[in-house]
Amino acid sequence: MVETKATKRNGHIVMSPFMAHGHLIPFLELARQIHERTSFTITIAITPLNIQYLKSAISSNNDIQLAELPFNSSQHGLPPNIENTEKLPLPDFIKLFHASVSLEAPLRSLVSKITQEEGHPPLCIISDVFHGWVTNVAESFGTGNISFTTCGAYGTLAYISMWSNLPHRKTDTEEFWVPGFPKNYTFQRSQLHKHIRSADGSDAWSRFFIPQIALSMKSKGWICNTVEEIEPLGIQLLRNYLQLPVWTVGPLQPPASLKSSKNRAGKESGISVEACIEWLHLKDQSSVLYISFGSQNTISASQMMALAEGLEESGKSFIWVIRPPFGFDMNAEFLAEWLPKGFEERMEDNKRGILVHKWGPQLEILSHSSTGAFLSHCGWNSVLESLSQGVPIIGWPLAAEQAYNAKMLVEEMGVSVELTRFVETDISKEEVKKVIGVVMDQKEGRGKEMKEKANEIAVLLATTENGQENDSSVRSMDGFVRTILSS
Repeated sequence: MVETKATKRNGHIVMSPFMAHGHLIPFLELARQIHERTSFTITIAITPLNIQYLKSAISSNNDIQLAELPFNSSQHGLPPNIENTEKLPLPDFIKLFHASVSLEAPLRSLVSKITQEEGHPPLCIISDVFHGWVTNVAESFGTGNISFTTCGAYGTLAYISMWSNLPHRKTDTEEFWVPGFPKNYTFQRSQLHKHIRSADGSDAWSRFFIPQIALSMKSKGWICNTVEEIEPLGIQLLRNYLQLPVWTVGPLQPPASLKSSKNRAGKESGISVEACIEWLHLKDQSSVLYISFGSQNTISASQMMALAEGLEESGKSFIWVIRPPFGFDMNAEFLAEWLPKGFEERMEDNKRGILVHKWGPQLEILSHSSTGAFLSHCGWNSVLESLSQGVPIIGWPLAAEQAYNAKMLVEEMGVSVELTRFVETDISKEEVKKVIGVVMDQKEGRGKEMKEKANEIAVLLATTENGQENDSSVRSMDGFVRTILSS
């Protein structure tokens, strides 16, 4: 534990996460780690339904408190009882983003109450990068706002610079430079999600992201869910761009109570952990491809058909967490017509593959020795989980900063091959078969190189997770604590 004067004066930190499970879980783990190092009181301020999701994970720790911020989704053009992105159609995401600004008044009331009760304001408010408005709240109470990016450093820099500068609007070429990156370092227009590709500064997405990111860049510093040793370029560039302290405290993995398939996303898994592990035990080492596009994403119907056909022709064993294709209700019943005729039955009969509907025990699958690669949307939480187990990645980014993560995994880390991008692209079964073959052949060539590099990163992540005093993430956490105490 860090010896601090604040431990003697009831140090208190308020947290303001964005309303999405992929953000809530890193915030919860960050809260746990800060409390373990300092004994500060931590209050996570979030809406009622999100509190219900978090409660089971912190019931044993009274020092992490939950404060309800009133929120009425219907007042913002959202369906009733929608308080996060989990069941929200993608076109409505922007409504939730704009609605999140309405949390400013109740958060201000909460900080005022804490300040009155304790005789001084909180040590700081840690807010999601999307909650730039918290900077104004913190300043009005004479405390500091610390921005927390739940992504990696490289993906964060690309994301905030893209929105802040809209560099693709300044050129007609496919490739362009992004401020914050070296001049000879280019991104491609096809790596932009459709919302930023069409953004012009006046659209609904721009009207949210540009001012919120600008406010977050005025905070006292940034916390980043990554590790110095695995992202040296991204961290250096992010620090240079922000001109602020950046503390790397990752990997922030889910707490044990959220690691089970039952609790991970608040739903039952489509397969029991026991049945999944039993099936994996039947397979050779590194012979199984795991496929999942995260809790928020799915692919188009034509892409799904090509993926299934390519999988079957590849001859590789697989576990595929599958949902209805893009444009359909992802929580609805899955229809056989979205796959080749008899596909699921053939795969089950010859024990070639398992189709897990809706949810799967991802951590258990990735940590099994039979799993050889992960076909992933490259969401940062999934990237950390895969690399922590030494599992190479086949990239298929679908949203947010995922395409930038995929670029880094290929070009900087050398642990990935990208199959395609987003839901608008056409792919063939031949492409699918070829890429799977490259990555799954880990005895020679590129597949072997990727596996070796993934194993090297796994060692670095395991070392950091052990929490030794000389680990970079522990040193970074202590540096953050010293900074908020001295400000």
